[in-house]
Amino acid sequence: MPRRNDLEHKALQLIVNVGDDGVLQAELWRKLDASSREGSRIAIKLEGKGLIHRERELFKGRWTYRLYAKRKQASINSIIDCPCLMCPNDSRCGPWNSVSPNECEKLTEWLLSLT
Repeated sequence: MPRRNDLEHKALQLIVNVGDDGVLQAELWRKLDASSREGSRIAIKLEGKGLIHRERELFKGRWTYRLYAKRKQASINSIIDCPCLMCPNDSRCGPWNSVSPNECEKLTEWLLSLT
């Protein structure tokens, strides 16, 4: 039988991988091959650690929880337009170099466009 920490890790990975739609608690336990009691305890523990949040949901006439990861999966799409990726001064850029990200107008404009 897998240890609880192993199941917690697997559960967190599954929740993160489903993305913004979240996963129903019962569906997660089936994927983990765990009991509902064990699954509920893992979800509560992950929520207590601040790794997920649970929202109560009525599904097929029964109350359950949908689990969402607080940490989002990394994606290159978030930085694809960053001017640093194609900057000709990349090799000379650094916080204490002649070219600095602290003084870069293109980087500042890009960051402001994100908000």
